[in-house]
Amino acid sequence: MELKNCRQAYGETLRDLGRTDKNIVVLEADLGKSTMSEMFRQEHPERYFQVGIAEQNMASMAAGFALAGKVAFIHSFAVFASGRAYDQVRSSVCIPALNVKVCGSSAGLSDFGDGKTHQSIDDIAIMRVLPNMTVLSPVDAVETVQMVKTMCREENKGPCYIRINRNDLPVYTNPDEEYHIGRMKQIRDGSDVAVFATGVMVSLAVKAAEYLEKEKISVRVVSVSTIKPLDVKALKGYCAGVKGVVTTEEHSIYGGLGSAICEALSTERLPIEIHGINDSFGYSAENYGVLMEKYGLTSEQITEKIKKVLSV
Repeated sequence: MELKNCRQAYGETLRDLGRTDKNIVVLEADLGKSTMSEMFRQEHPERYFQVGIAEQNMASMAAGFALAGKVAFIHSFAVFASGRAYDQVRSSVCIPALNVKVCGSSAGLSDFGDGKTHQSIDDIAIMRVLPNMTVLSPVDAVETVQMVKTMCREENKGPCYIRINRNDLPVYTNPDEEYHIGRMKQIRDGSDVAVFATGVMVSLAVKAAEYLEKEKISVRVVSVSTIKPLDVKALKGYCAGVKGVVTTEEHSIYGGLGSAICEALSTERLPIEIHGINDSFGYSAENYGVLMEKYGLTSEQITEKIKKVLSV
């Protein structure tokens, strides 16, 4: 499949939006060349603010810009955007429901070389618990473009967190399809098990489904790119008729997509298996694939989860 980079798509889209929306301001915490906010600076330097390694100050500044009527985007690695700035995002952004957009870049284990201090295994949980916060996790670069554009629309005014993978991902999104925050998308139909996946795990879920087809196990794969608000009606619709549910994410098994889906399906009589990082911090490695293998974020492990949920 075609591969595209989500960070590149994010930076290009934000830059382009800045040409027509003069209310957009961008704040960066010393990582502009990595988060790709540098693209915005090159064209709109008067609306770009480099705060240095001061994520908490960055969030507070963004709240001030939002109070002045601006659309404020703040950037850092996902682990810092969600963790270091948490109190300011909670108190200064979410409580007053200000129009601040938080970009958590190099999410999950995708910053493979820098180890556990730079890898975000808990950012979805941290952001999801905050009232007024929307949490997005794009499946690919095309959906990233659609999300960033949609985040800036007046009807989506308010706090929003977008989780960006560092690496190239397969493209599943049709750029001509209508997009709106909250939509789930079925990638593959099936009748035995529904697999709800987010981000990089979508392509691995599809691979698992293709393998199991040879064993006469039919797997429905659904991409969940809006973690909050979760479309519970659509979720239950995709669960109709299946024998079990599997969730898969590049995040801790606690507090992320799996938790959200279990909460939503708490009254349903369906066995559920949660697949993700099993209560562990990250690790430094020579490449992304080594880490994904180490933490069981593979199509083989998804296959085992599907078989397990069918055996219940």
